[in-house]
Amino acid sequence: MRIHVVLPYHLRTLARIVGDGVDLDLAEPVTLGQTLAALEREHPALRGTFRDPQTLQRRAFIRYFACKEDLSHEPLDTPLPEAVVRGEEPLLVIGAMAGG
Repeated sequence: MRIHVVLPYHLRTLARIVGDGVDLDLAEPVTLGQTLAALEREHPALRGTFRDPQTLQRRAFIRYFACKEDLSHEPLDTPLPEAVVRGEEPLLVIGAMAGG
């Protein structure tokens, strides 16, 4: 399956990605963890930016959204929504903002 992952500007710059993100070819079932692993494999500069390399837990200021759903706190083996898997909707990786 071919999915599209939209990345924030700073991560695209880090990985030298042109455009709003990347397309990934993944085998079914397409999961959040499989997608993140493929991103890190195809763009090594992104290793450790989405999740801690040791624990594989999500970094505090990174969020994942698909089909208007927040997948940030879902387990890594969570299948992505069918619309994402079919290429109709992107998986969004968002850099959260904090401060006061």
